[in-house]
Amino acid sequence: MEAILDRHIVVDPTICHGRPHIDGHRIRVQDVVVWHERLGMSVDEICADYDLSLAEVYAALAYYFDYKQMIDQHIEADEVYVDAFKGDNPSILQKKLKKLRGQ
Repeated sequence: MEAILDRHIVVDPTICHGRPHIDGHRIRVQDVVVWHERLGMSVDEICADYDLSLAEVYAALAYYFDYKQMIDQHIEADEVYVDAFKGDNPSILQKKLKKLRGQ
């Protein structure tokens, strides 16, 4: 196991598929990035909602900016996976709505 950024961020191949995460949590760096950069959550909101310290959240963001290309690739890969999954597995609600509409 490799400890990074004052032991707040850990990369362990047996946890979170080897993706960088906050030590003691299964919260990946990319999760914090999406919450903060894409959803506009403040650092304080992330801390409160996910029981993290300011140091842990700032360490995740610092790690992101040090390894931006890699983390962005992880985010993109997950988005591609989700889109493929959605295409292969339409929601039950969507099926029922189409049936009700006669489509």
